[in-house]
Amino acid sequence: MTDPTGRPAAEPVSPPGTTEPQGSRTDLEVHPAVEVPRPFTRDALEAEEREIKDGILRMGSLVAERIIAAIVALENHDADAATAVIENDRDINTLEHEVSSLITRTIATQQPVARDLRFLLTLDHVAYDLERMGDYAASVAKQARKLAPQPPVKDYVHLPEMGRLAATLVRDILEAVVEIDADRARVVAERDDDVDELYHTIFAESLELMRADPANVDPGMRIVFAAHYLERVGDRVTNIAEDVVFLATGEVTELNDD
Repeated sequence: MTDPTGRPAAEPVSPPGTTEPQGSRTDLEVHPAVEVPRPFTRDALEAEEREIKDGILRMGSLVAERIIAAIVALENHDADAATAVIENDRDINTLEHEVSSLITRTIATQQPVARDLRFLLTLDHVAYDLERMGDYAASVAKQARKLAPQPPVKDYVHLPEMGRLAATLVRDILEAVVEIDADRARVVAERDDDVDELYHTIFAESLELMRADPANVDPGMRIVFAAHYLERVGDRVTNIAEDVVFLATGEVTELNDD
């Protein structure tokens, strides 16, 4: 475009204090690196919640399997099987990291509120408790590996029974988490009393065996250590039961606080 003299016309200049018409340039044109937030949709949030719940279920299943595997290694005097339980604890740690990262991402991108936010925060706590249970299963396996070369002391003084009960409680509390069933969670938490009773029995009987024969001191102490780790599994199950009650009712409740 030229002016009457044939020279190129100057670009029009907006008067001072004025701005370009709104919508003439987008944020992406001005700031090409700007990230456009994903629009919130109920379907997207529910899909991510299902993925998180599936991760929790996989973690819980692995924990129960590892507890049983540690007990079987103990009964079979299988040091290699016990070592496998110890080494495979990293699988549970990896899953916990993945679940926690997904929860963080979901909160950041979906911005859930009220019940959805409570659900996500509760599952993050559940994932942490399950990861700790995996550590306890590995610790039981460490004691099983040390006991493998030695003859069993009184069939390991109820330790296998205690381990299988602990694994059952882990599976049962997972069902309560999936259904968000406060009543079922309370029932599972009550059965932690059975775990505690077995622990006290194992402790007392192991102490008697060690007093009766100095050769029983080392295996007796290892049995007590393993029982202590299983007792801690029961405590973590109770923690998850309290989380389920909170999720279902919004109430903070202490179960088995005696």
